[in-house]
Amino acid sequence: MSQKLSSLNNLQQRIIVGVLGATLFIGGILYSEWTYFVLFLGLTLLGIVEFYRLVGAQGIKPHRGVGLTLGLLIYTSVFMVEREFVAPEILYLLPPVLFMVLVLELYRKHPQPFANIAFTMLGALYIGVPFGLLHLLGYLQGEYSWQPIMGVLLLIWASDTGAYVFGKSFGKHKLLPRVSPGKTWEGWAGGVLTAVVVAYVLSLFFVDLELYQWIGVAVIVSIFGVLGDLVESMLKRSLGVKDSGTLLPGHGGILDRFDSLLLAIPFIVAFLKIF
Repeated sequence: MSQKLSSLNNLQQRIIVGVLGATLFIGGILYSEWTYFVLFLGLTLLGIVEFYRLVGAQGIKPHRGVGLTLGLLIYTSVFMVEREFVAPEILYLLPPVLFMVLVLELYRKHPQPFANIAFTMLGALYIGVPFGLLHLLGYLQGEYSWQPIMGVLLLIWASDTGAYVFGKSFGKHKLLPRVSPGKTWEGWAGGVLTAVVVAYVLSLFFVDLELYQWIGVAVIVSIFGVLGDLVESMLKRSLGVKDSGTLLPGHGGILDRFDSLLLAIPFIVAFLKIF
């Protein structure tokens, strides 16, 4: 399969992988809470591995085992708490695991010990925390519902599509050329408009959230989704790479595809829990 994909041009690869990926995601989220759980668990672990591979190419030596364990614990324990399988006190296990990396680094001989520590923690938190918080969206009503999760993904896709179309058609003023030369203020405005329109449509069919909540989520996605993309671009530029990985032909890696979601989720959860 991978050999056949590699023989196609970039556009063909993007279309095929996009259709297959969308089918997998929609099916996994809609089918049951357990298929959703497994789907994003895989993304969490693959994302952390990808992050450590990126920084490892620059001579950083993260504690991969500790980072993967921490990411796994964050993602799984929040799900188990929301599912009411375990008591919330299980979350107290997370800080000890996080700080074990400080102890383990004492027994390694490396010229940049605190760089290793910092990037170990960053990889687990940058990916594990947002995907862990995603469970709070799925269980907003106390029982699993795919509507908030699917709605957020649709809003991100709408915002990205609107930004691309408006940017190509009207883009003149650069948003942050130092980090991403292709993004424009006009494209960003188009992404906001498209997301708000889609949010209104979602409110007619996805009744788990009120109209004002969908609009609020759309605005958050439009702002922090773009910022998440810029943050990942900043990471790649600092490491001198074009894509975070090659796992998804035509689309790059896990971080390339989910950078918007990773930064937007904490703000979405805070908004919905408070308002």
